[in-house]
Amino acid sequence: MDKNKEQIVNTGLYIVSTPIGNMEDITLRAINILNKSDIILCEDTRRSSKLLSYFKIKKKVMSYHKFNEQKISINIVDFIKKKKIVSLISDAGTPTISDPGLILVKKCIEENINIYPIPGPSAVTSAISISSFSDKYIFYGFLSKKKSELNRIFTTLCNLDYSIIFFISAKKINFYINEFKKYFVGRKILIAKEMTKIHEEFIRNDIEFLHSLPENLKGELTIVISEKIKKNIKKEITESVRIEINNMLKKYSNKDVVEYFSKKENLPKKIIYNYCLKINK
Repeated sequence: MDKNKEQIVNTGLYIVSTPIGNMEDITLRAINILNKSDIILCEDTRRSSKLLSYFKIKKKVMSYHKFNEQKISINIVDFIKKKKIVSLISDAGTPTISDPGLILVKKCIEENINIYPIPGPSAVTSAISISSFSDKYIFYGFLSKKKSELNRIFTTLCNLDYSIIFFISAKKINFYINEFKKYFVGRKILIAKEMTKIHEEFIRNDIEFLHSLPENLKGELTIVISEKIKKNIKKEITESVRIEINNMLKKYSNKDVVEYFSKKENLPKKIIYNYCLKINK
């Protein structure tokens, strides 16, 4: 890169996306920002040290996770005010997306400190991009382990006609499969395991036909549930259905017959209604 054209890195907080699996997921800009940081905040310093070592980035690291972010965020804000550059990285993917960082971002906004997104790998966009499902999606994040809470969540989500993305622990996959079958029958599912790694795997199926998975799975899974699958609507009444309609019209009203057969045969109400009128002439 021409040094004269090299990006100027200003004082502030940088939200830096890191690989979700393969080390080569990282962007050149992310490497540049990390190399110019005064401090790199890490969700897990042990895991992040492997990444930084791989790219020969020798900068001071500090542990920043959900158990200490409230406590140290004020100190980080004060540090940035001294014209310092701070980067925040998570164990994988984009920080603040179901990962620590939201508290620090809010404090920086309150103190009018510049925040810069350094886009890159994300399990959410990676999974939806290869799902074949609607790109109008809702990202929920990690699911509750309590059935009562899941009931409340799924009762709302199952009525929405969007693709829905969840993160779950691989060890609990069969528990969630059973719950998915209660609320999302008629939809398709994609289970993404170890994305961009050597043993990357994608499991696709109709939810009602999805079987239990091995109990020894590790790590986190990205789950994508499709939008509602619309069945092909029939446009013609078969001879057998005509006979049924004729018999029902002897006992029931046109309205009742239309309601019954539109659901039973997946036929447009208008076609059934017009046929009923024809019979009743």
